[in-house]
Amino acid sequence: MMQSTSRLVRLLEVVSKIGHSVKNACHKRNISFKSVGGISFVAGGTVFLLASGSVVYARTPATSFMSEPITDDGTRRKNQSDIKVRMEEFVMRVQHDFCRALEAEETGGKKFRVDRWLRKEGGGGVTCVMQEGETFEKAGVNVSVVHGTLPKGAVEQMRARGKKMKENVPFFATGVSCVIHPRNPFVPTVHFNYRYFEVEDDTGDKIWWFGGGTDLTPYYLNEDDAKHFHKTLKQACDKHGPAFYPKFKKWCDDYFVISHRGERRGIGGIFFDDLDKPSLEDCFKFIQSCGESVVESYVPLVNKHKNDPYTKEHREWQLLRRGRYTEFNLVYDRGTKFGLFTPGARFESILMSLPLYAKWEYMHIPDPSTPEGKLTEILKNPRDWV
Repeated sequence: MMQSTSRLVRLLEVVSKIGHSVKNACHKRNISFKSVGGISFVAGGTVFLLASGSVVYARTPATSFMSEPITDDGTRRKNQSDIKVRMEEFVMRVQHDFCRALEAEETGGKKFRVDRWLRKEGGGGVTCVMQEGETFEKAGVNVSVVHGTLPKGAVEQMRARGKKMKENVPFFATGVSCVIHPRNPFVPTVHFNYRYFEVEDDTGDKIWWFGGGTDLTPYYLNEDDAKHFHKTLKQACDKHGPAFYPKFKKWCDDYFVISHRGERRGIGGIFFDDLDKPSLEDCFKFIQSCGESVVESYVPLVNKHKNDPYTKEHREWQLLRRGRYTEFNLVYDRGTKFGLFTPGARFESILMSLPLYAKWEYMHIPDPSTPEGKLTEILKNPRDWV
């Protein structure tokens, strides 16, 4: 039985002294974990504490991904310690877990369409999209694993951020990005993105960094929802130090600004880029904590509000706010710009963040005393939620 499934499940650890906890065993092996009952779910697999006291770590099988990864199985097996492989497998797991959690909220049984694609310049991706569901009007969760040579436009964009780049820069990038547009106006839109980038600088040395974040865009403000969302992100950040959440919360508020409107896209969350300290391993652990928090931060809000009654007026306001969402993504978003600059870019995947339906009205200004007006005030003047 073990031999027949060895390609799917690898036992990396087998014995620990009686009395050792799963937590101690994981910490010794530098494996992050989350305990649920008698089973601990960890990055890359599951730890079981047996009655004998032995600890068994079962590697996550490929069936826990939405499709086969982009990097072939043989290459991944040979390079298990390589951060490029570890990050690819991590973002594939985040994609899987989030997609399955969203499918569970679809009462009509709607499933994600899974589109695995390859890029002739190097690498590819897995795009998962659900459209016209009962709960989700459009939901997209995309993984990309690409490599090759950075084009001039992307090099100039990085130089503007202080990166020392030569022409024709070899690069590798992998990440998971997601935007969810729900049907019910009382369910907020969520966006998250977690990525790893690796290039050669103008001296030929390899430089790397992580980036990402998670942010919430409600159409109607529910303070309990906002507090839950920010509290979950803060807990993920606080595992690695008390300074991360306030720093990255402010960065998020400052980044997601629709400048020509003088307002934020939503009520924020966390956002960061160029994360390369204190070490690669520490940064990767931080990314894992953030990525593993996305289900907990968002799905309870979907479950809470997906059946709330709403009117045509609520729907009209939702469409107007989606227009603002579209404005930010097409005018200001770095990821969209970088993707469009990349040779062989898959535009369908880059633009999956856009809603199916949006609306613009000339000089639409909500009454400040209405729920719509109160949300607008928050978007103009961000506040702390935890």
